[in-house]
Amino acid sequence: MFGGITGNVLILGLVSFLTDVSSEMIYPLLPLFLTTVLGGGPAFLGVIEGVAESTAALFKLISGIVSDRVRDRKGLVLAGYSLSAFARPLIAIAASPAAVLVIRFFDRVGKGIRTSPRDALIADSTAPEVRGKAYGFHRSMDHAGAIVGPLLATFILAYFTKDLRTVFWLAAVPGILAVLLIVFKVREADQRGVTGNASFLQILPTGRLRRYLIILVIFTLGNSSDAFLLLWASQLGVATAMLPLLWTYFHLVKMLAAMPFGALSDRLGRRWMIVAGWGVYALAYAGFAFATTQLHVWLLFAFYGLFYGLTEGVEKALLVDIVAPAERGGAFGWYNFAVGIGALPASLMFGYIWQRFSAKAAFGFGAALALLAAMLLVLLVQPEQKPSQSGGSQ
Repeated sequence: MFGGITGNVLILGLVSFLTDVSSEMIYPLLPLFLTTVLGGGPAFLGVIEGVAESTAALFKLISGIVSDRVRDRKGLVLAGYSLSAFARPLIAIAASPAAVLVIRFFDRVGKGIRTSPRDALIADSTAPEVRGKAYGFHRSMDHAGAIVGPLLATFILAYFTKDLRTVFWLAAVPGILAVLLIVFKVREADQRGVTGNASFLQILPTGRLRRYLIILVIFTLGNSSDAFLLLWASQLGVATAMLPLLWTYFHLVKMLAAMPFGALSDRLGRRWMIVAGWGVYALAYAGFAFATTQLHVWLLFAFYGLFYGLTEGVEKALLVDIVAPAERGGAFGWYNFAVGIGALPASLMFGYIWQRFSAKAAFGFGAALALLAAMLLVLLVQPEQKPSQSGGSQ
């Protein structure tokens, strides 16, 4: 263990790094590929991203509950990463927007299978007083991969080929390396899980956890896919060749912010950190609504990246503070389900508002819901116990 970062946390961080290298070689180019090569529009982009994330949400719920009962988090993590690693590069052979939708569906099924067991495995492998730091480290590694991925795609496009499909095929390599790391290096942690006798209805969220999850759904309804930000950036004049670099710059901010803010939440508490992050989100979206130049885009992407640093790892650490150890997999399943279930209407609504009214109206809608969620979190979710003292339901 180094500073609270255990072997499992380190390896799972490396796995996320490699997976994001693979994913982010594709993702920044996907809106362009969909709209210019395959002839899709903003509304269909919303359909693809919404269906993909909502699919992942359902499988995150199921896999989280299952992982509490079978006590085999590693097996589920391996299955999920493997499915995504082999499905994702198939975008290279997509001939229509519908084909992209199908491939993204299977990619997100893999994400759904792995995410809740992985998050619970991190909690199983980490002391309570450093959970914020551990989740922040994991998010930092994830974002580091999102930096390397676009840079690698830019390098390939600049010096080897202009063919987007070739880049998509090459994205398979880091994904396969991630799978091999799981096979040989990840270890199952000690669990005090349930035995499998509880019914599905008996593990429905209650109390503070339920209020927290409802508020997360409200926030998520205004949190559409970041693919829309890339599309907006291109419409404001950011050149195609610069989109991967913009995405890299964005993830650099996220990487640098995640671990410090996660560690800070170990000392100052989770709730106000999340409220601050949602406030940053509202301000960033309001800024995007009125952006008119490339300079505005670059500044806003940096500011928007702070939102992720303030919330991603901290939201998960707060969840672990709320629930008992035996309920972690199911709690992460419900958390990921709550976040993901809002993704389909969020992206559909954003795409519709943009296409029917304007981009300004769509960004304004997202900012308003973020402020509403922040106020509800302050009013309805009481401050948590110090991380070192928590671990039971309230």
